[in-house]
Amino acid sequence: MKEPFRRALGLIRTLKQHGYEAYFVGGAVRDHLLNRPIGDVDIATSALPEEVMAIFPKTVPVGLKHGTVVVLHDGTPYEVTTFRTEGTYEKYRRPESVTFVRSLRKDLERRDFTMNAIAMDETGQLIDLFGGQQAIAERIIRTVGDAKARFSEDALRMMRAIRFVSQLGFALSAETKQAIIEHASLLSYISVERITGEFEKLMEGPFAQKAFSLLVETGLFTYLPGFSDKQEELMQLAKYDWTKLSAPLERWSLLCYLLHVQQEVSVFLRRWKLPNRLIKDVQTILRFLSVVRSRCDWTRERMYEAGATYAYAAETVRSLINGEDGEDNRRRLRELFAKLPIQERNELAITGKDLIEWYQRPGGPWLADTLQKVEQAVLHGLVENEKERIKGWLILCNQTHGKNC
Repeated sequence: MKEPFRRALGLIRTLKQHGYEAYFVGGAVRDHLLNRPIGDVDIATSALPEEVMAIFPKTVPVGLKHGTVVVLHDGTPYEVTTFRTEGTYEKYRRPESVTFVRSLRKDLERRDFTMNAIAMDETGQLIDLFGGQQAIAERIIRTVGDAKARFSEDALRMMRAIRFVSQLGFALSAETKQAIIEHASLLSYISVERITGEFEKLMEGPFAQKAFSLLVETGLFTYLPGFSDKQEELMQLAKYDWTKLSAPLERWSLLCYLLHVQQEVSVFLRRWKLPNRLIKDVQTILRFLSVVRSRCDWTRERMYEAGATYAYAAETVRSLINGEDGEDNRRRLRELFAKLPIQERNELAITGKDLIEWYQRPGGPWLADTLQKVEQAVLHGLVENEKERIKGWLILCNQTHGKNC
């Protein structure tokens, strides 16, 4: 048994000692079978929430309505959730009611996909009641039970299905794909924040190209913010290797560029309810990308203005669009950066306080103008970035009325 499960065995055994059933469930079991890195380890149990809290000394009742208690075990928090069934779903997302049960089968059959409906006991034995192992072996994403019913219950499952395609490289079963095609419009009932969460994971997956094609094939793209009239552009997304991008700002920048939304990028990204900081970052990258997109035209002024973070991100996106070696281009860009006398203003050897002292003048617009003049002079090698050298250069500038500046 792998280490993440071994660390949590004490929870399973304690619950069993008190007469309850307890199993590892969900994504951790799936990833264990796929030999992928295991994230959070979740536990399902026949114990009711209040019974769980009575057994363990350190608990947090994070979701009692849905049967979930966080148990702190050896310094690690684990979600322990009571076996449950779910009543009628409201607005195609949340069950109106939850009923706690003592049956593992009942709990597993409410889950989304067969690969996520496998339980594992403390000995490592699998309880697979719905063909999850077979689906994993066949690399197929298949719903537990009727696909149309699963997506009618929770429309976000459609986005999850295609996100799993991106992460795992699996295919959708014929029934699952057809159900998404027929129920795609239900995605309009899901909050943008939930959709964005799934879409960001989709863009990050190693098989994102495959997932983008599926968004178009199923018609699901029509119900994504700002995508309804972008079918042709979306098909272009599948032509690029998204694994070359390493940060959300790079992925959103490429998306905006390929969808041709540069001029209205803030409007487009706000529809996705993205943080203002990320929106501004993407706008900055697109601005520099528009200047250097045809060739690696990074002048020292452009590099300095962009700063290392934005310059590297813009170059990564530019290289991918042009089919160039991004790593090699970033290496050259790093070498150019290393040759700059300063890479950002706070590296300047003087401050406004120095200028006020030298000129014996109160602050004002002249101060910013002079600092900028010094900054440019240092950047272009007209004066060394050393306080006394800068002072001497400014004196010379004043004496020659700027002719030597």
